[in-house]
Amino acid sequence: MSLDQLATDGPVGELDLVHAFTGPMPTGVSVSHTGRVFVNFPQWGDDPPATVVELRDGREVPFPDEAWNSPSGDDDAGAFVSVQSVVVDPADRLWVLDTGSPMFQPTKPGGPKLVRVDLDTDSVAQVITFDPSVALETTYLNDVRFDLRRNEAGVAYITDSSDSGPNGIIVVDLASGEAWRRLHEHPSTKALTPPDLRMVVEGREFAERDEDGSTSPVTMGADGIAISSDGTRLFYCPLASRRWYSVSTDALVDRSLGDDEVAATVVDEGDKGAAGDGMETDEQGRLYVTDGENNAVHRRLPDGRWETVLHDPRLLWPDTMSVAADGHLYVTANQLYRQARYQGGQDLRRKPYALFRTPIDAGPVRLR
Repeated sequence: MSLDQLATDGPVGELDLVHAFTGPMPTGVSVSHTGRVFVNFPQWGDDPPATVVELRDGREVPFPDEAWNSPSGDDDAGAFVSVQSVVVDPADRLWVLDTGSPMFQPTKPGGPKLVRVDLDTDSVAQVITFDPSVALETTYLNDVRFDLRRNEAGVAYITDSSDSGPNGIIVVDLASGEAWRRLHEHPSTKALTPPDLRMVVEGREFAERDEDGSTSPVTMGADGIAISSDGTRLFYCPLASRRWYSVSTDALVDRSLGDDEVAATVVDEGDKGAAGDGMETDEQGRLYVTDGENNAVHRRLPDGRWETVLHDPRLLWPDTMSVAADGHLYVTANQLYRQARYQGGQDLRRKPYALFRTPIDAGPVRLR
């Protein structure tokens, strides 16, 4: 028997290339209601010329302009410092989640922020900075979801995935800009470490690895986030975990409730696979999770059954997903685990990185 007669693992799903990135590695992606595509590049050592761009005719154009991508320092409240996520809200406005933490450095007031860009004018319309009691020095703002039906102008929910400090969910009142922490250091927001969790990517344990071969576990907490199609539950998961959880959104926004009362609404939703960097939902009530161990994206149906949407060797670390009005799921693949910090000081990433999409015959959740 020849080698070409041996069984192989065929791909699952239709994976269409939207854009190939030959420069810095992307993390977040979001698609507007009219089909505009926005991507961000955090400041993780690739020195991106812009941390937020719009893809226009195959080009990566700084968005909303070069000035907003040229900060004067890590505390610049009038420019993007290091963006981890971009999300189009139910009103077709782009929100930029700025960690204020290049290279995972301690944050400074003014750096961590949530910025609204109105897409009808491509101009910044609102900047929400966070008090140091909310965005701690150790905080790493990771991803955000919106419900515009609540309060006067809606609320935002943000994960704090810090690998060196408290984890939790940050709730933001979009009218006042007031923000507060929930599930602060709750076990559901914390990373699991060996022997409770062992993640393997490309046949090798996913861990921080020094040049001498010594390893330390990945400790990033609450990372992926999604909101149910009816807005009653917020889903989230630590990066380093096989579990995913949900919490009552009524409890998150009710300032009269104590921490224990909010925590009492947390539900362990079960096993969703490891290395789940991204979560998303669609209007049909289906939940999507990325699977970095297996180059895959899976989906949980409303009846609780799971199915694989994508499995493809090109899907090298699926990171962030966006459900678009065109009936496609968009997903970035950025080879995150091949960075030098996980490979004994050697950068094993191979360009280009990619933005893919696959048809799902559903649109985004729009709570407005």
